[in-house]
Order: sequence, then C-alpha cells, then structure tokens
Amino acid sequence: MDKHDISPPNDPDESTEGRRQDQSDDPTDASTAPGLTRRSFLGGLGVSGAALSAGLLLRSVPLEGIEKPPDAAATGSSGTVPIVLKINGQEHRLVVEPRVTLLDALHDRLHLFGTKKGCDHGQCGACTVHVNGRRTLSCLTFAIMHQADEVTTIEGLAKPGELHPVQAAFLEFDSFQCGYCTSGQIMSAAALLNEPCGPGDDSVRECMSGNICRCGAYPNIIAAVQSVRK
Repeated sequence: MDKHDISPPNDPDESTEGRRQDQSDDPTDASTAPGLTRRSFLGGLGVSGAALSAGLLLRSVPLEGIEKPPDAAATGSSGTVPIVLKINGQEHRLVVEPRVTLLDALHDRLHLFGTKKGCDHGQCGACTVHVNGRRTLSCLTFAIMHQADEVTTIEGLAKPGELHPVQAAFLEFDSFQCGYCTSGQIMSAAALLNEPCGPGDDSVRECMSGNICRCGAYPNIIAAVQSVRK
C-alpha cells in the first residue's frame, strides 16, 4: 500500500468533541437540558414523590374522621354577652360585645336612627339620650352598663299624638336648619327643664354648651328653650 494513501489517525480532541455534541443533541438527556441542573432535577423528583405520598395519605383518611375546629358561638368564646335594654319603655334582648357603646346599640342594632353619631368623642352632643331622666352622651358609655336603666331616645320623648313641649317649641321658633344636631339639642333641652339652671339666656347657653349646632341656629334654640321654661 502506498504510504501516501494512508489516512492520518483521528484527532482525539475532535472525537471527544464530537461525542459531546452528539450527547447534547439527545433530547432525552435531562442533565444537559437548558436551565436544568442535576441538583434541580433530583430535587423535582423528591417534591413530586412527597406530593404523591401526601395525596395517597389524604385519600385514605375519611373526611368524617378529620376533627373540625369548635364553633365559637357554641363554646361561648366569641366574646359576646346577652344583655337586656329597656328603651322607651320596651325591653330589647341583644347579644353584643362588652365594648359596644349605647349609641351603637341604639343606632346599629335597634335601628333607632334618631340618635345621631356626630363626633363619637362626646364633644358635639348629637348622641344625647336620657338615662333615668338625666341627659347622657350615648357614645361615651357602654350598652352593657345600662341593663337596669330606663333609656329614652328622641323616638320615645313625645306622647302618642302629642309632641313634647320642647319639640313643639323647636318647630315654632324654627330652631334647626340641617337638623342633624336637633335630636340631641331637644333631648338636652328637655332634661334641662329639670336641672338647676339660671333664668337668663346666658345661663341657658352655659347649660346647653355641650350641644354644638354647626349651622349656627343658637339664637332660635335659646328662644325655644326659654319659651318652654317660662
């Protein structure tokens, strides 16, 4: 054989590189897939096995065998307490949290919307009611504290078919504009009739100072109160 016809042996580097290229072209080789390493591949197998085991375990346990959390209402752990309030001569049974104010109990639970929520800080007097005949800011006292009391709201001030004298005077002297503070003003004025208060207008202003009228109808309010007092 002619020595010029003898092909040179294959370059070992080229052979190795060719095998690597062939392996990388194999779609079944998961270890060389883009973005996938051997560690992540094995970790995925572990997660899949755990999920499968958990699914089989849950399937084997009947649903009625799973313990349900106790009902808060049944165990009495919801924090609510039953109370009885006597409002305008009628008893009302409620289940409230101890922190519920008398104002919220009247307005939100009993739907007596005549008692208004103004500042909710005891500064405007819009929520004034009578407790045992004395004016009380219902936003500053808890409903649970008045179970043995007689509570009167603006809805219970008048007699059937007859307005309270203060209500009639407010209408006569046009003592309101927007009307939002009017119920509190009337409740305070009605209680003032039984309180020690000087005869002059300044004394009435002082005694009614806890009730704010943002419309500025104070002269008419004073005139209405004085007309009833006289």
